[in-house]
Amino acid sequence: MRLPLIVSLCLWLAAAEVGAGEVRLLIQNSPLAGSQYYAVGDYWEQLRVGDPLQLTREPDNRHDPYAIRVEWRGHQLGYVPRANNRALAAALDAGECLTARIAELNRHPDPWRRVRFEVFVGL
Repeated sequence: MRLPLIVSLCLWLAAAEVGAGEVRLLIQNSPLAGSQYYAVGDYWEQLRVGDPLQLTREPDNRHDPYAIRVEWRGHQLGYVPRANNRALAAALDAGECLTARIAELNRHPDPWRRVRFEVFVGL
């Protein structure tokens, strides 16, 4: 009976990130959608793993009412993939404190494999 609880707690602690007085839980790791259409190419040499990203809801987006724009230093890099954005959109709409950062950069010809990002919720 206790084993699932202990395993869950260990997984939670492994995914939680402890910083200066804060605990953040990793809730999503995703590829960046649409990077080939936005500023990734213009800023590739400046992007670094760990750089903070801004997540901005676009409820009036004509293609997806759950759209979340991903920005780096005020420059749009792309979007949270449509297949992964509903829960994040609900959290942002509810006022949850979500943060994001670049998790991986790869000079891959497939744009879906160039940038991965992580999303955290503050606890």
